[in-house]
Amino acid sequence: MGARLRVVLDQLTQVVDADLAWAALDLAAGLVTTTPSGCDVAAIVPAGAEDSVPGLAEIRRLSLARRELAASWQLGLVPGVGGGLIHSASLMAPLVRHDRVHDNDQTTVTVWDLRAWEAPDALPKSAVAWQRSMLKRAVKHADAVVVPTHAIAERLVDIAKLRDRIRVIPGAPPTGFAVPLDAAPRRAALSLPTGYVVLTGTPATLESGFRAAVAAGTDAVVLDAPEGTEPRLAEIAAAAGLPESRAHIRGALSRDDRAAVLAAASALVATSGLAAWPWRILEAMALGVPVVAVDSGAHRDVVVDGGSLVSTEDLPDAVADAVGAGARRLSVLAADRSRAFSWQGAAERVWGLHADL
Repeated sequence: MGARLRVVLDQLTQVVDADLAWAALDLAAGLVTTTPSGCDVAAIVPAGAEDSVPGLAEIRRLSLARRELAASWQLGLVPGVGGGLIHSASLMAPLVRHDRVHDNDQTTVTVWDLRAWEAPDALPKSAVAWQRSMLKRAVKHADAVVVPTHAIAERLVDIAKLRDRIRVIPGAPPTGFAVPLDAAPRRAALSLPTGYVVLTGTPATLESGFRAAVAAGTDAVVLDAPEGTEPRLAEIAAAAGLPESRAHIRGALSRDDRAAVLAAASALVATSGLAAWPWRILEAMALGVPVVAVDSGAHRDVVVDGGSLVSTEDLPDAVADAVGAGARRLSVLAADRSRAFSWQGAAERVWGLHADL
């Protein structure tokens, strides 16, 4: 009798983190296409969720909505879930005591970033408390904790007593991530100029990106600005020499809007060195956008030779090169490096993980 791997798809009705939502769906689809002979894939979903991934053998709809489910699982209350092999592309998982040896029950979770420990002020207090609580449950009950880079694995060892249960499985860009046909109208609707670099980072690190944009003589577009931080970031940009008319602060955008914005960027500049999976770097590389990133463990693991890794002090010169003489070379390197990441490859490694446990 083959194994059934059940994937937690908790954000089908309520999206809390868009990156984790599509990552879970893309991974589930990859698991379906890479299913070993005699095995199948099922899903565990909140109340009210509809079918979402073709090829699932079963969908277990729970009685609680997503918000209530998160609170229940945080307390270790998991009615109606059942056992077997369970994999979550986040910390959202039914983490309770189980018997892996005699009942073949397994529960694995994923940690994409350590912001709740390294930069808690960048997240809502409730999110920080929930993530820390769920990691404590994972220490007690998870058979393995997946992280996307070796640098994050090394940092996680210092935070949680997981011993040899940490596994590294990289993520990938969204499946089918491409420039939409209406990219120009989308950029116009966002009131963007014709030339700019895209910046990512935290309010504490973006100043270096603004200064780099000034040195390169270009506008800057900030993606994923936390709600309510726009005035503060505009002030930081102005202090760095970039006037408000040239600093375009944007919050979370849809996948097609992000693709449209990135496609017209001269470069993607990642200013934060936190232990986190760099979602936007993966998207930029998939589109062949030159990447300049502050040197950090996570960026070294992901970018490798697919972009320019520099110190914060060297960021202005690196960005100037990326939008000038080095643009073509960095574009080719980015596109080449992006081919190392796929959700099918991640899915194959997840199947291998559960086979090894």
